[in-house]
Amino acid sequence: MAEDLVGQRNILERNNGIMKHKDVPSFEEIIKTSRPIRNVNANHRARLTRINKLALWITMNVGSMGFFGLIFFWTIIWLGWNTLAPISFRFDPYPAFVLWLFISNMIQIFLMPLIMVGQNLQSRHSEIRAEEDFLINKKSENEIQIILKHLENQNEMILEILEHLQKMNEKK
Repeated sequence: MAEDLVGQRNILERNNGIMKHKDVPSFEEIIKTSRPIRNVNANHRARLTRINKLALWITMNVGSMGFFGLIFFWTIIWLGWNTLAPISFRFDPYPAFVLWLFISNMIQIFLMPLIMVGQNLQSRHSEIRAEEDFLINKKSENEIQIILKHLENQNEMILEILEHLQKMNEKK
């Protein structure tokens, strides 16, 4: 029994601190060299100016089905009122409701660049998130490789111990 412990201790001492993969960094080295994970969403929101926040708000609200429904029903009401209401109550009778079409086109002309500005801001934010995700994935991949190398080294040490134990058992 004492011989077994001495043999195991010799194997462990021989392999202690010596791994097959010498380029494997320790946990402390990984922590020192890795960047802390940051919340890119909070960083992005903090850097937005008031006008950028307004552009995003307009993009989010104008680019919704609710806004589409509002404009659609407002147009139906406007055109319906000015064609079907009593003549004395019509404020924009035919062909004057062409003015409404002109106004709606002007709204579209003004909203289009605002929506594009908001989409560009959202796109930049998406790129930042994608880059951060890539860095986190790269870090995770490196850590997984290190863990696998450590496990491989442990397997080799366990196999050496098993071989030593088998030799000990054969001697008995």
